[in-house]
Formats: sequence, structure tokens, C-alpha cells
Amino acid sequence: MITVRNIQVLGVILAILLIYIGVSPFIEGETITLDTIATLIILVLIAVAYLIILAKPQWAKAVLFFEGIIIGVSGYMLLSYPYNIGLGIVGLIILIIAILAYLMKLPKSLLKFFYR
Repeated sequence: MITVRNIQVLGVILAILLIYIGVSPFIEGETITLDTIATLIILVLIAVAYLIILAKPQWAKAVLFFEGIIIGVSGYMLLSYPYNIGLGIVGLIILIIAILAYLMKLPKSLLKFFYR
């Protein structure tokens, strides 16, 4: 049976894996481009956000809000044309979800992830 402790351990392993994937081009000596930097920023932020939410579930809305800002801004500024618009839209969607969660305007099936 899957327990909360097992899910937390899997979450920590996932966060470490995301950080490794983001940092691996720097470790392996690959050419560093703006795409590499944007990928590093986004993957490390997702990993850190996941660790914060595992430690403090009540911070999920705030972490999601700031992550939406960072993903949108870093993707829009660092990536080239079709991808920057896509990540800008993804960041905006994440921001809207976080704001709706603060206002409790999301459906109850989604609010259960923010209010435990």
C-alpha cells in the first residue's frame, strides 16, 4: 500500500532527478545556450517548488504563483520565437490558476489540492 511517507520519498527523488537533468549540460561540458539556461531555471524551480510543497503543503498557492511568474518570464525572455510565446502562455495559465485558488473560485475537485 502506498503511504504518505513513500510518496514524499518519491517526491524527493523526482526533485533530485529534475535538478540533475537541469544541471547535466553544465557538468558534461556541452555548449551553453539560452535554451540550456532556460531549461535549467525551469527544471530547478519546479524541483525546488515540489520540495517546498512537500514540506509545507499550505504554501502550494504561493509557490504556484511565483513559479508561474518565473516560468513565464524566463521562458519568454530566454527562448526563441515559438517557444517563448508558449511558455509565456503556460506561465500565465499557472498564474491564473494560483489566483483562482486564492479566491477559492476553482472547482472543488481542484481546490482539494490547495486546501488540505
